Amino acid sequence: MWGNPSVEVMIQVHNHLRTLQRILHDYTSRQIDIAKLKPGDVKTEWQYGTMMFTDLAGFTKLMEANASKGRKGAENLLKELTRYFSTMISVISKSGGELVEFTGDAMLVLFPKKEKKDDASRAIRAGLRMQRAMKDFAEIQTPSGIVNLQMRIGIHTGKFLTAEIGTPRRMEHVLLGKDVQKAKLTESNGRNERVNVSQTAYEQAKDDFRFEDGNPDYHLVIDDLSAENLGDYEITPVGRRMASSVLFDRKDKKEVLNNIIELLNSIEPLASYIPDPILSMLVESAADRRIPPDFPSPTIMFINFIGLPESADRALPGEERKLAASFSRAFSLINAAVDARGGVLKKVTYHLAGSDIVVYFGVPNAHTNNEMRAASAAVAILNVVEMVNAKAPTIGGIKPEVYCQIGINMGPAFVGEIGDPRGRREFNVLGDTVNTAARLMNRAQKNQIIISEPVKQAIESRYECKPLGEVSLKGKSKPMSLFELVGQRAKEE
Repeated sequence: MWGNPSVEVMIQVHNHLRTLQRILHDYTSRQIDIAKLKPGDVKTEWQYGTMMFTDLAGFTKLMEANASKGRKGAENLLKELTRYFSTMISVISKSGGELVEFTGDAMLVLFPKKEKKDDASRAIRAGLRMQRAMKDFAEIQTPSGIVNLQMRIGIHTGKFLTAEIGTPRRMEHVLLGKDVQKAKLTESNGRNERVNVSQTAYEQAKDDFRFEDGNPDYHLVIDDLSAENLGDYEITPVGRRMASSVLFDRKDKKEVLNNIIELLNSIEPLASYIPDPILSMLVESAADRRIPPDFPSPTIMFINFIGLPESADRALPGEERKLAASFSRAFSLINAAVDARGGVLKKVTYHLAGSDIVVYFGVPNAHTNNEMRAASAAVAILNVVEMVNAKAPTIGGIKPEVYCQIGINMGPAFVGEIGDPRGRREFNVLGDTVNTAARLMNRAQKNQIIISEPVKQAIESRYECKPLGEVSLKGKSKPMSLFELVGQRAKEE
């Protein structure tokens, strides 16, 4: 396979792989233990601690203010997002938190439970530090004027089931259980510029902070602490996980080869968590360590997969793996349906019910018929979900009803690497187009596909689309015309 390359060429290969290894480390959650994981293995583990959800208000205005400036506007937008995420990730890390995942411009952070059982207090202190740091983003200059970014933070203490699902080619790390949803609800019931905590987090931290009275289920933290009372940061940030040594004899061909093999063995499990088109882009851009931002017009599909994720909390001891195996099969079949049509299954993330699956058509690979591809995938996914439902396992004495809700939208979006350029980050698609696709999904009934009018116009020659009337959606100044994708039209004789 290698032929007889020179030592210099082999060292170049080694250095490229070393850079790629670092990038993949930064692209994946620290919860993924590659030392114990073989790609394709289904693994589950209950974990305990405090979860923090953040949500950023004002991003859509910031994007719209820069979109008219093309590539220069994309660079300006990325600069502000990088400044924001780098600041917040630094606070999270130094406060003892772990950034589990990005969800658009939102973040899910875990503060693991330790012997002192002070994870809720650590999370609240981190949240207060983050809100204080938001003062640097109160007045951002843009080509269209000043934009103000604000953040909402929700904190909840509980347990959740982590599961590694998928195939050796494509793995995913998912969080399951009602406490994940409760953490999200705590954020959505909070306020901008404030830290909101659930009752369980409040019970653990009530002696350390003052809270507003009012809502019996949620408690807003009163930030009246001096810098001394808020305290120093909890920890010194931990460096990257490195799986190979850089100390070897670069003149010894055999030793260089062994180090290349060692790097490949450490890269393989990490690479399985990255969709192939994004992985290819990372490999190609590894030398520059930078993916240029842009404003494309992709087609976005959101799938709310319901039935199996909610079963986690009633799983009897030993049933967690059976649940994860069923979810793994569903994920793999859905990913195959998307991949076969040129789409990218970006991630599986939390939702107030079930788990959201986010799919892109048109980024990073461009196509001329993204809407047709998305429609074909959505119809195939309905068939997959019906099959999964028929074979769903009994969990806790109950056979769950498995179904999905699907929303599809198209339009302008921001595409780029978000996060800390020297740390935790990922390729992401952001903007109102993405948010609207999620809201269409939320309006869908069981096994229903709801699409926007631009998608309908692009696919109606081949797919039957039933009008649902004009509907007011959150964040939209005017009602939108929505349609149900019923199925493929019968071919004419």
